[in-house]
Amino acid sequence: MATAGKLHQHDTQRYGPGGRPLPKRSRSSGPRKPRKEFSKNVKQVFNWLSVGVLVTFLADSVIYIVHVMVARSENWWRGQSAVVYIVGSFFYYAVLLMTLLDTKPSPALPQFICWSVAIPVELETRKGGRLRQSITPWEALEVASMSLRVLLLFALVLLYASKSFTIKASSKKSRVNGATESTGLLDPSSAENGAANGNGHAYGATNGSTRPDSAKPQDPWVRPTTMPSTNWWEYLSGYSLFFPYLWPSKSRRLQIVVMLCFAILVLQRVVNLIVPLQVEKVTAALTEDAGQWRVPWLQIFLYVVYRWFQGSQGLLASMRSSLWIPVSQYSYMELSTAAFEHVHGLSLDFHLGKKTGEVLSALSKGSSINTFLEQITFQVVPMLIDLGIAVAYFFVKFDVYYALVVGISTFGYLYVTIRMAQWRAEIRRQMVNASRQEDAVKNDSMVSYETVKYFNAEQYEFDRYRGAVGDFQKAEYHVLFSLTLLNTCQNTVFMLGLLLTCFICAYQVSIGQRDVAQFVGLLTYMAQLQGPLNFFGTFYRSIQSALINAERMLELFREQPTVVDNPRAAPLAVCKGDIRFQDVEFSYDSRKPALNGLSFHCQPGTTTALVGESGGGKSTVFRLLFRFYNAEKGRLTVDGHDVQDLTIDSVRKHIGVVPQDTVLFNETLMYNLKYANQNASDEEVYEACRAASIHDKILAFPDGYNTKVGERGLRLSGGEKQRVAIARTIIKNPRIILLDEATAALDTDTEEHIQHALSTLSHGRTMLVIAHRLSTITTADRILVLHNGQVAEEGTHESLLAMKGRYASMWRKQIRAQKAAAEAQVLQDRAERIRNATNSDDSSSQSDEDRNARQYPAR
Repeated sequence: MATAGKLHQHDTQRYGPGGRPLPKRSRSSGPRKPRKEFSKNVKQVFNWLSVGVLVTFLADSVIYIVHVMVARSENWWRGQSAVVYIVGSFFYYAVLLMTLLDTKPSPALPQFICWSVAIPVELETRKGGRLRQSITPWEALEVASMSLRVLLLFALVLLYASKSFTIKASSKKSRVNGATESTGLLDPSSAENGAANGNGHAYGATNGSTRPDSAKPQDPWVRPTTMPSTNWWEYLSGYSLFFPYLWPSKSRRLQIVVMLCFAILVLQRVVNLIVPLQVEKVTAALTEDAGQWRVPWLQIFLYVVYRWFQGSQGLLASMRSSLWIPVSQYSYMELSTAAFEHVHGLSLDFHLGKKTGEVLSALSKGSSINTFLEQITFQVVPMLIDLGIAVAYFFVKFDVYYALVVGISTFGYLYVTIRMAQWRAEIRRQMVNASRQEDAVKNDSMVSYETVKYFNAEQYEFDRYRGAVGDFQKAEYHVLFSLTLLNTCQNTVFMLGLLLTCFICAYQVSIGQRDVAQFVGLLTYMAQLQGPLNFFGTFYRSIQSALINAERMLELFREQPTVVDNPRAAPLAVCKGDIRFQDVEFSYDSRKPALNGLSFHCQPGTTTALVGESGGGKSTVFRLLFRFYNAEKGRLTVDGHDVQDLTIDSVRKHIGVVPQDTVLFNETLMYNLKYANQNASDEEVYEACRAASIHDKILAFPDGYNTKVGERGLRLSGGEKQRVAIARTIIKNPRIILLDEATAALDTDTEEHIQHALSTLSHGRTMLVIAHRLSTITTADRILVLHNGQVAEEGTHESLLAMKGRYASMWRKQIRAQKAAAEAQVLQDRAERIRNATNSDDSSSQSDEDRNARQYPAR
């Protein structure tokens, strides 16, 4: 409960493991109103107008190509600037069209600004040159294409402005109408109707919602089946919760190591730029010195050295990987332990609703966050930097054509990768969920091993697990097939870009504008650029997989304990054991209360027994007292202090619990006994075990106190486990003891020893006992009969029998049941004695016959 002291149930700031605040989310304040969008038909108009703009640029390119072919003898060419303008503009408007199709809501203000800026740009590009009174037919076609483009842009701007004004006016009108209705000016009964329909809030203690399903408890931890309905930025910002655990804030040495890794990252970018230049130098030297018996030894040596430093297997990458190992281990340690502590800090309602296999699977995903961080830092970000450097390199070293082709091809590569990866996200999510289901089935079956054997359900479990594996493999097939399709599309886009750059460079080499060395350098750089691009698909998939795997851990971190210490909570230093319930109300489900105004008082040093039918609220009393839950109404006090004003840990230190179902660790008996107090001496453990009538039994084991108890203590009998639990409580030495049917699994002889030990233990301590066998609580100072969450009867054993109420009826039923069981046992013993006597007589008769046969053999 390290985080408990920093939380309060009324606080708006939420904290994660280690007391670090969780990132505030705008959705926590309430559902965000969806922004009103354009209608579907209006969106289609925007899309077709944008397509029309693209067509005008295609028309310009056709006009230029046809003009060149027709006027070949004139050697006419529009010029490099016109080509770059047409190709770049087409790419620009194509990206705008993609945003219209891909984003929601669309169109938005950014598109409107782009269209508005494009109009003066289009008009400005047509200025220049001397004034003439006539134009050629080719120029007329260009002017017509440009005029149509400007008209289309004007249409986009005017349509967006008019429709936006209409939407804002309707929104303002609806807000005014809504405010009028909320004040009741239109319908005086609207408030009552809203409350009755569950849409408003009524006065008083209720929340105004009368729908029965509104009170139904939801699954506290639902496995996600689809991507969250947020944009990528909001989705990734949720993972900022993990960043405080990933940065080595506790180690100055590791921070320096991180800085060194970033320096090596920058040095790798420099080497990537030097290698193709060095290849160009080697090729130029070999070309110039051909036939002269000269070898550029130094240039070749430098090239090999640079290549030694370069690449994922190079010296720099190896140094960076080695330096990053302790940083990665630090992150994994911080994140995994924080998640482990956080799960232990969650309240009982979470642990009652979760699946153990699911939680274990989520806790094992801590390495996914490390993978995500390392891939983003050392693979994706460097790749994007390399792409930017490549465009600048081709622009400076070669030509604007190369920069344009490389920029467009890499954008197309990334766009195809991201779009197809988004399509594959749902497929991969299905595979991940199928994998989790496989883990859950496997873990739950292993944990419930004993139950499987009890009901001979091995074949059923085998079939269930085989079905889970089959579902996983079906989903895996679709993932692998879509991966192959993605790789093919990626390679096709890049090869088109490579083809164009090679054509341009080969043409320039053929006309003497460039030499062969530059062509070789171009091929080297393009091949070098293909590496990170090819891996981008893998990086994107790995990052996506890491994010999906980490979603479960993220949900664990976002789960908040419902029972926490408030800021003014003080520790309970000394406990006398005075317990008081005052009109306590509590319910697990608001449709059915568990406690309904329960009131009783336990004096220090007394024994109070709780009896009644199942569901009467007995176990709930224990859970409220142990601070697994908070009372909804009323007060629960210990020594006059409200338990909600005391720290949870201090209250629990003074309470010892002997549960009905004792769960032990798969360790030695000594380990389980000392779990209550790690500082207890061996002699104190022995004394506690003697008081619990288990010491002699343990010594009879071959390994004594070093005996392994097995998973959940399955190697011990039920009575032995309960006596170990009682011994642990004695070792803890609490002032308040809660016994939940502590002697239910014991035989009569052992029960007498336990009752004597418990009576000795109860001296000076307050004891609350849940009992179904009324014979075990006849000596209690006070007996409370609970019914429907209230005290129906109270008193001593004798006084309750004299009342002839519920307790007396329960006592008579148990006496009759015990009498019937005793009579059945007597009859069973008598039948057994008769059966043994009959078998003895038959054996005697058979012996006489054998003896006579030996004395008088047949003749």
